[in-house]
Amino acid sequence: MAGDSIPADAGFHIGLCRGGRDILGAGEVGARPSDRLALLRVRPLAGARARGWLTAGPFRIPCALGPAGVVRRKREGDGGTPAGRFRLLWAFYRPDRKRPAAGGLPMRALRRDAGWCEDPRSPCYNRPVRLPFAGVVDSMWRADNLYDLTIVLDQNFTRRQKGGGSAIFFHLARPGLTPTAGCVAIKAADMRKLLPRLSRRAVLVID
Repeated sequence: MAGDSIPADAGFHIGLCRGGRDILGAGEVGARPSDRLALLRVRPLAGARARGWLTAGPFRIPCALGPAGVVRRKREGDGGTPAGRFRLLWAFYRPDRKRPAAGGLPMRALRRDAGWCEDPRSPCYNRPVRLPFAGVVDSMWRADNLYDLTIVLDQNFTRRQKGGGSAIFFHLARPGLTPTAGCVAIKAADMRKLLPRLSRRAVLVID
């Protein structure tokens, strides 16, 4: 089953993942187009593969990566952060937390029943879904603050491969920048500085 292609729109009109992004709630786009950042780059830290540096314009920000470090061939559950060039699709935020300043990315208010399918057997694989949901799923409304402000990356999203990785986000880090499950994570204060500066066409390059 691994490696079989799934059409880009599969799951958008099937069951609980129909409509794709609509489970995230109302959206908005920031109005200031000037001085936006279009390129973010992550490089792993020598001797500490689960840590790295994110650079974007004037910013140089420490970040957390997956425990397996940067991997060239991403597979579901391998603990690796995938190498590649990924568009930043949209951001979502917890509406019960401090409202983030909007930049160029579309913003969505997160719902309490929001989830993300991580089951390669499902037609909703690597798609937002509503909970409860049958199969392996990540709850987006968490007790910690990791997903309070999260950017969805176009990693195995527009063109999906079964088992090619799911729920690879750019989100908030745990205290001490401990490893993620494969995402890129930075401190909340750094995210709030960076988000308003991002271009609608921004991409994240992971080396």
